[in-house]
Amino acid sequence: MSTLLQEIEAQIAGVKTSVAKQNVGTVREIGDGVAKIEGLTDVMLNEMIDFGNGITGLALNLEETEVGAIILGDYTSIKEGQEVRTTGKLLQVPVGKGLLGRVVNSLGQPVDGKGPIKSDVSYPVEKIAPGIIKRKSVNQPVQTGIMAVDAMIPIGRGQRELIIGDRSTGKTTIGVDAMINQARINQAADAAGDKDTRRLYNIYVAIGQKQSNVARVVSVLEEAGAMPYTIVVVASASDSATNQYLAPFSGAAIGEWFMDNGMDALIIFDDLSKHATAYRQVSLVLKRPSGREAYPGDVFYLHSRLLERSARLGEKYGNGSLTALPIIETQLGDVSAYIPTNVISITDGQIYLETDLFYQGIRPAISVGLSVSRVGSAAQIKAMKQVAGRVKLELAQFRELAAFAQFGSDLDAKTQAQIERGKRIVEIFKQPQYKPIPIEVQVAVLWAGQNGYFDDVPVDRVKHAQAKMTDYLTSRKTDLMAKIAKEKALSDALTADLKAAVMEFKQTYK
Repeated sequence: MSTLLQEIEAQIAGVKTSVAKQNVGTVREIGDGVAKIEGLTDVMLNEMIDFGNGITGLALNLEETEVGAIILGDYTSIKEGQEVRTTGKLLQVPVGKGLLGRVVNSLGQPVDGKGPIKSDVSYPVEKIAPGIIKRKSVNQPVQTGIMAVDAMIPIGRGQRELIIGDRSTGKTTIGVDAMINQARINQAADAAGDKDTRRLYNIYVAIGQKQSNVARVVSVLEEAGAMPYTIVVVASASDSATNQYLAPFSGAAIGEWFMDNGMDALIIFDDLSKHATAYRQVSLVLKRPSGREAYPGDVFYLHSRLLERSARLGEKYGNGSLTALPIIETQLGDVSAYIPTNVISITDGQIYLETDLFYQGIRPAISVGLSVSRVGSAAQIKAMKQVAGRVKLELAQFRELAAFAQFGSDLDAKTQAQIERGKRIVEIFKQPQYKPIPIEVQVAVLWAGQNGYFDDVPVDRVKHAQAKMTDYLTSRKTDLMAKIAKEKALSDALTADLKAAVMEFKQTYK
């Protein structure tokens, strides 16, 4: 009997050792940051593979006879025939508040020379997005501080709003302005010891950007005092395609930690056109189809599974949110190319920036006709709804009329008045970069514009009058501004006070 038991034990031990052996493979081919490995029968998709000497890989292609893995780090020391082992772990990045104020790479390792990161929690880089039951409708605003966006294309917490336009039209600027404005709101709440205001933390993911551009963005954020509320994830143009492919997923994982813990985060992917290019490179080297082909290898699924992770969770599930602002670069305004159309169909609206407007000096160069927020006024405070309700329509009508009026035909008085009002609205919406405007000031200025208080100011002096009015309201009418900010709606009494303040200003302004 004992011999039979011994035989069975020996057989079990043999099976165990063979399984253990099967999870050790050998490198069959290596090149361009990709390894083909034989013998890994038990490997999982997205599992980390240990190549020894501190080098890890990520299993991406599971084929019948071999596994295709991308190498994270320097692949030049890996040789054919070398042994590799599975780790049983999915690729993870460190998460938590310890990353705030830091610049990290796509694996969450610091690259800013400020020492190690304090984090004892890790999240998997790839994670299934929250389901329908966990989600809640978007109804809290993300105030960008850009008047044209907050008034006409409002963004809500948990929304995905695409920023799209040609090269050098100010796409990154919109994201940076939003981050600076959130940091300003956070700073004010921290200084006042306000526990009720929900802090919004920023994550900026730079994909395939020049290092000088990333450094410039970081220095702008530092100057504005926004870095303590911001995490920067960098996979620059000099990094491998693998790192550029992973960076947005790592950024999303870092943002999900805030969402899961009942906080709000804003993530900016700058930009997903370069991400698609990096993914194409990785795909071609792995000899898997890249581009438009079928799920799960196609670029549509690459971006949809990334952006689906942005959500607003219901109270039962933590009440957190992750808002995404993906950026896409178009070629000569071609929105119908396949990557732009992919991302337009995934997101909840887009802010379209026009090159022509940019060179006319209308900055931010937002096209009112093509930009839309599919969340709309649900993501605005009531005061903004009250003053901005008609402004988008008026501006769109003005653009049509202005195009018609340039043929020099005689216009009736009503049309002429509409064009004159439109010109002034365009002037009001012009805004210098990195100078976000507080929401209460936006409400006051838009109210004045809508009620004709700028109508007698020459068009070329509107900006000057607006600056003086802002200065007047923020220095002499601080109580009124604080009331608008607190009540978030224009009651009859507040409207009367605002009217009196604007009239008083008009008497002093010449």
